[in-house]
Amino acid sequence: MISIKNTQRKIEFPVKAYHEKAQKILDYLGYGDFDLGILLTTDKTIQKYNRDYRSKDTPTDVLSFPYHDNLKAGKKIKVTCDEDKNLGDIIISVSYVFENKKNLEGDFNSRMDLMLVHAICHLLGHDHIEDADFKKMKTLENKLMKVIA
Repeated sequence: MISIKNTQRKIEFPVKAYHEKAQKILDYLGYGDFDLGILLTTDKTIQKYNRDYRSKDTPTDVLSFPYHDNLKAGKKIKVTCDEDKNLGDIIISVSYVFENKKNLEGDFNSRMDLMLVHAICHLLGHDHIEDADFKKMKTLENKLMKVIA
């Protein structure tokens, strides 16, 4: 089940459509019956999480908290009990993305789509620290963006 909580109130956002996109992505990846939590929030709130969990006292666009934090990129999650059917949680600062503080391409909705895709990739073990890993993650992101286009 996908749960989306929108705690920010300044920017109108199509939560139902975002839920449908998240479900399309999970279905495509073979995790259609897994749990995913998404919090749409403000710079102030994401800054608190960024400070508390990453020791970075600044707002950011998106944070990912994988349930399977030892999952290797490209490997499937092995389900041994119902609790394993959890991808994790995502926090997105809607205002950060709206104001496009990282100068991403596209309009607001496409940037929000990219945040969803990017975060799900992180939940599945991908990262972009090394160039080779960045390339693999970017390839998957491009595939997933086409899935929800």
